[in-house]
Amino acid sequence: MTPIRLMSSFLTVGGWTFASRILGFVRDILIAATLGAGPVAEAFLVAFSLPNMFRRFFAEGAFNMAFIPMFSKRLEAGEDAESFARDAMAGMLVLLTGFTLLGIVAMPLLVTAMASGFAADERFDLAVVFGRIAFPYILLISLAALISGVLNASGRFVAAAAAPVLLNVVFILVILVGQTLDLPAAALLGLDQASQPGLETGSLLALAVPVGGVVQLALVWWAANRAGFRLRPRLPRLTPELKRLAIIAAPAMLAGGVVQLNLLIGRQVASFFEGAIAWLNYADRLYQLPLGVVGIAVGVVLLPDLSRRLRAGDTAGGRHAFNRASEISLALTIPAAVALIVIASPLVSVLFERGRFDAADTAATALALAVYGAGLPAFVMQKSLQPLYFARENTRTPFYYALASLAVNAVIAIGLSPVIGFIAAAIGTTLAAWAMVILLWRGARGMGEAAAFDDRFRRRLPRILGAAAIMGGVLWALAAIMAPWLSTPGLRYAALALLVAVGIAVYFAAAHVTGGLPIGELRKTLRR
Repeated sequence: MTPIRLMSSFLTVGGWTFASRILGFVRDILIAATLGAGPVAEAFLVAFSLPNMFRRFFAEGAFNMAFIPMFSKRLEAGEDAESFARDAMAGMLVLLTGFTLLGIVAMPLLVTAMASGFAADERFDLAVVFGRIAFPYILLISLAALISGVLNASGRFVAAAAAPVLLNVVFILVILVGQTLDLPAAALLGLDQASQPGLETGSLLALAVPVGGVVQLALVWWAANRAGFRLRPRLPRLTPELKRLAIIAAPAMLAGGVVQLNLLIGRQVASFFEGAIAWLNYADRLYQLPLGVVGIAVGVVLLPDLSRRLRAGDTAGGRHAFNRASEISLALTIPAAVALIVIASPLVSVLFERGRFDAADTAATALALAVYGAGLPAFVMQKSLQPLYFARENTRTPFYYALASLAVNAVIAIGLSPVIGFIAAAIGTTLAAWAMVILLWRGARGMGEAAAFDDRFRRRLPRILGAAAIMGGVLWALAAIMAPWLSTPGLRYAALALLVAVGIAVYFAAAHVTGGLPIGELRKTLRR
């Protein structure tokens, strides 16, 4: 893949991810307005996080990190890559069907493991009911992730990147239609509608989760068929290739498990503070926008490209791809991190404060957002550094690094929560992310030229930091001046849009002047 095509692929995936995140904002604005940070909101968020946690563990994490390099190399060598993908899909189908059934039966244990603070109140029973409805999503989305890996490895990124958009569309339609038609979703699940405000909406959202999974799977399956990959189910068979896939995936699965344990620690700490799971979730949605647009796009495109280059012996091309991916990642996420810290309160207030989401919820969510923002560059750089290991089929080293980051998170989140409250969970997550980046960077230095930062990257990074600092100062001053407008119902959206637009303009102007990100170069890349 040429550098221009590589950048084009980043922008394709990033563009669709941006659309998904925007619709995710619409979804969360609706959830915040109808459910606030109350018991139904927290129960649904925990229930939805369970299949998502295991999805990252099985599919998007361990499995794809092992599957994509193996599939890419077979595709590059002209071997029977489709048969290998079908065997992998058959194995995943059997494994996850059994796991889904087990999870549904053991849902009370899973909810306890996720949020033991729920045990003493009504949130627990709600989370169990919602979790049993939502849990089959893991099977559907894991199959979709495998097929997406096939598409990405073959250089087709649109359908896989667009699939998450459909999930958010389903959620939004369910909320709007459900409120309009007053559908009896709670009664369908055997729940007393009068027991909690917003129970009907929470029940509809739980039912929408597996529906969204079916729609996502259908899209990528259709795209794979159009691309010539006939991924039909068949009886599983333990081939030598599948055995090797399992051997490579096992350490990655353990590493993925450690990453999910990091998230689990945060949720456990938050579950003992009323409303904290919702506050952390809404903050997470905001910082996930730049993380998804940049970090996920880089990770999705870079891994198969590095795998093909390493197989072809193109060390120089691999180094260039890694450096440009890292450069564009930081050029876009460092200013985003500064903005999330400086204008956290206006962002949360304008986007979420309405209905059941009040000023106290805004203050708590904004605090969490600022802490997450400080970790944003670390979360994104992980997406650039990890492919250096996975492209070499080295999944063991990231596992050991993930264990170290887990220890950092546990000590900080659990140790500080009695002193500073729920925000210890966010601080632990951010510091653990930085610890992981430092370890990945140090470990990559022994991989040779392909893993080394080049002169251009080292020259531009301080200029990017300087431009982001200039933008942060302007945003801080402008937010103070515009404070009355940002709190006026008729003007708040326009005021926030103006604040963000000025921040973007100032950053790109400063980055152009300092040479951190020349506008002509960016325009040329976007045009191509």
